[in-house]
Amino acid sequence: QVQLVESGGGLVQPGGSLRLSCAASGFTSGRNDMRWYRQAPGKERELVASITGTGGFTNYGDSVKGRFTIFRVNAKNTNTVYLQMNSLKPEDTAVYYCQGWGSWGQGTQVTVSS
Repeated sequence: QVQLVESGGGLVQPGGSLRLSCAASGFTSGRNDMRWYRQAPGKERELVASITGTGGFTNYGDSVKGRFTIFRVNAKNTNTVYLQMNSLKPEDTAVYYCQGWGSWGQGTQVTVSS
């Protein structure tokens, strides 16, 4: 079973930046598309960004376009996907999850507040 381990969340002021990472291991099928989702209290989980297995194509939710960047580093036994978040807003506050190979990470809390 593929394991996804996220890190990088925290508290940041509006306008600040954070970088999330998600390390995937235990896969046998090699590169796979990976995604970042987020879920704010009382709201449905929404897709933030996605990236193809080779990193050649990316896609973003409308609310984060131009502010967030997804990229990945593929190694033999570990794929790591990153989410660089700039110009953060209070409405970006949520638990962020990475997803791939049919598995989900445990989530990492991002709080944007002054």
